Amino acid sequence: MKKIYFFLTVFLCTLSAFSQVTITGKVLDGSLGGPLPGANILISGTTIGVAADFDGNFSIEAPSTSGTLVVSYIGFISKRVKFSKAGNIGTISLMEDASQLEGVVVVGSGIIDLAEDRQTPIAVSTIKANEIREKTGNWDLPEVLKSTPSVQNIKGGGFGDGQMFLRGFDQTNTAFLLNGQPINGMEDGKMYWSNWSGVLDIANAVQVQRGLGSSKLAISSVGGTVNIVTKTVDKREGGFFQTMVGNDNYVKTTGYYSTGLMDNGLAVSAMLGHWQGDGYVDNTGGQGQTYFLSFGYVPNENNIFNFILTGAPQWHAAAGSDNLRTFLDNGRKYNSWNFQGVDSPNTLNGGAYPGGRNIYHKPVANLSWDLKFNETASLSTVLYGSLGRGSFASVSTDRGTGEPLYARGSNNNHNWYGLVSNFNKQLSENLNFNFGADVRLYKGIHFRDVREFLGASAVSASSNYNGGAYELTKTYGGINPWNVTFNPNTDHAQRFGYDYEEAINYGGVFGQLEYSNNSFSAFFQGSASTQSHVRTEYLNAANQGQSEESDKVNNPGFNVKGGAAYNLSDQNIVFVNAGYYSRQPYHSDLYIDDRNSNQLNPLAKENQKITGLEGGYKFLGDVISANLNVYYTIWDNRIVYSSDDTNDDNIVDEFTQTSPLKQVHSGVELEVFARPADGLNFQGFVSVGNWEYDGNVTTTTSDENGNILSTGDASYIDGVKIGQAAQLTAGISGDYEIFPRFKVDANWNLYDNLYGTTNFGDSEFSTANNRGAIKLPSYNTVDSGVSYRMIVGKNEDKSIQFRVNVNNLFDETYLESSRDNKHVNPGDDVWNGVNTDNRVRFGYGRTWNVSLRYNF
Repeated sequence: MKKIYFFLTVFLCTLSAFSQVTITGKVLDGSLGGPLPGANILISGTTIGVAADFDGNFSIEAPSTSGTLVVSYIGFISKRVKFSKAGNIGTISLMEDASQLEGVVVVGSGIIDLAEDRQTPIAVSTIKANEIREKTGNWDLPEVLKSTPSVQNIKGGGFGDGQMFLRGFDQTNTAFLLNGQPINGMEDGKMYWSNWSGVLDIANAVQVQRGLGSSKLAISSVGGTVNIVTKTVDKREGGFFQTMVGNDNYVKTTGYYSTGLMDNGLAVSAMLGHWQGDGYVDNTGGQGQTYFLSFGYVPNENNIFNFILTGAPQWHAAAGSDNLRTFLDNGRKYNSWNFQGVDSPNTLNGGAYPGGRNIYHKPVANLSWDLKFNETASLSTVLYGSLGRGSFASVSTDRGTGEPLYARGSNNNHNWYGLVSNFNKQLSENLNFNFGADVRLYKGIHFRDVREFLGASAVSASSNYNGGAYELTKTYGGINPWNVTFNPNTDHAQRFGYDYEEAINYGGVFGQLEYSNNSFSAFFQGSASTQSHVRTEYLNAANQGQSEESDKVNNPGFNVKGGAAYNLSDQNIVFVNAGYYSRQPYHSDLYIDDRNSNQLNPLAKENQKITGLEGGYKFLGDVISANLNVYYTIWDNRIVYSSDDTNDDNIVDEFTQTSPLKQVHSGVELEVFARPADGLNFQGFVSVGNWEYDGNVTTTTSDENGNILSTGDASYIDGVKIGQAAQLTAGISGDYEIFPRFKVDANWNLYDNLYGTTNFGDSEFSTANNRGAIKLPSYNTVDSGVSYRMIVGKNEDKSIQFRVNVNNLFDETYLESSRDNKHVNPGDDVWNGVNTDNRVRFGYGRTWNVSLRYNF
């Protein structure tokens, strides 16, 4: 009997072996054409699976001659491929999933706080490398992010002058991180996109975390956090060469090459680019370079090192503001901010002197180290530094003749060094712990000097530090940002107007504990920090040749955040998060006149208080996925300061504090992704916000000793809408691959409930008879693009990609912002319901760019 069972078993196994078939193929990145090593190939309905090799090739034994392969790769959309016979089924192309980011970060993963690194969800949108590469064109990052919920982009007048608003908060209240490194200005939290014009050329992805976000640092992410993740250690050799032309004589050329990870563990990559153009607005031309250099080293599986050096030296002319009537009479490209002068190719003019020109170079370097102790413990550290050198150059003219005399440079230099380190420990199967430190050392150097002599040969000045009257006879750097970097003005005797330095030192610790199982997760984050400030005065110092230091100011602060999520099923997740921030005043808040005096503002003592509450629902389907978020954010104890020298003795003796300003931002955001068919993708969103002041304010005037001179209540602020960003935004975007590697795409964006700038210090806004912020007309824009990728030769890694972008396809005329709040009264000149006395900025009309890219 045993022999019979044995022969039956052998017979059945033989039949099974003869019925198995071998299926082979290759898995490729559908956008770039490169292989996807490690891609998973599973036979549907079975546990049989294999992984693709380094070149994307795979071979799998199927139990029958027909079935379905499920092909997946982290960060890409899975694909089901049917087979009906043995043999090679060819290439399988996977497209990047816009809702995921896993798998693209190789270095610094412990520092870069990505949403996917935490089980408890947040309100997040991710823009992947392919979309950035295709849609960026000649724009800055805010333009790329405008098709995500609650984001408003204002382009500004010149190259790199754009601004981004997130949930109604400006850039000073949104944290921007480059590979985990904070890059908001240390003095005032501002962002200058002209300093980062090349970052999108090297970006693997950009993740927008709205609201509380997942960052563990003690950063002021009131509106949210934007993580920019750049290239580091590429796994394979390759690169690209791209050239682009666009409207208003824009030209950009970029080259990139990476050795890939070599057998010796080294990986080297480099990028170099140049751009120039006339600018959409009149007299706003500019040019610059971008560079990137990365050295990676992977000595073993437990250590990864990477060094990055990147920068974007540039100059560009700026545009001035004017009232609406002036633009209507002269066109939306009109720039009143320029001076006519003698033509000379070596000066600031080139036919006309721009009213202002930004010249800057901010090289940034960081060294990161990922150390894996064992399967449960790791340490990530990044040491970084930047040297900012440059100025805003404007023309000084003879008051009588109007003749240009010299170009005055308002210099804002800095030396910035920092360290961020994070230790991660998996305490148990369900419990994870993080602990780290964040240290920043900053020195700001501010002064005026002569960039270039035009009609004059010297400039007279006077200062205590220089012993009275003296003359400026030297120039520094002109408009060349490379000269500004390597020929800085270090001579106090060649400075005028103002001359001071700032030392800001920051230290913080942070930690996170997260619990997660199959259906539930919860986290708690906490951070504490201290920030010290010292200001050093030169120009107005009391004694010749001796600088004066201010008293040292120390401000502590802290953040706490917590949240939980529950998986109703594999496809349905709900979550809630809450947080509280005690945020220190910026350096610019601490002094009554930070350009000319060490005198501290006695009222600038209290921290701002931010409370955030949010909840969400995620649906993860094969064809449709969606995110629904609700939020409620309170920005309290915001204080507006002013001061007065009542005795005209150069000593401020009256201080006015308007407080407590309280802003409440609440809203709902819905984001939907749909993939109804192969090659067809849709994304849509709608954001409805209600952002306004809550309660009234009290104005208190005190003397230099803190004695109250007068108080007053203002009852006109409650319920006033907060401006600059549209409180209702919506958008639909889609792309369709008509035939292999030929794709068309378009996106439509709507902006409504947009109000004038709520500048509390503006007299037009701060009057008892004020009717609130003015409402600007709603508008919508359509952008479109076409791309085609042609395979070169037999190697699919090599291709030529052609791309066309047209922004504001239908040439919509719209106002993107207003600096004033002048309401319409009987007899006023009006355009689309707006008083034409308001200083406004029009959005750009139709723009375009065409690019040709060779990938290898």
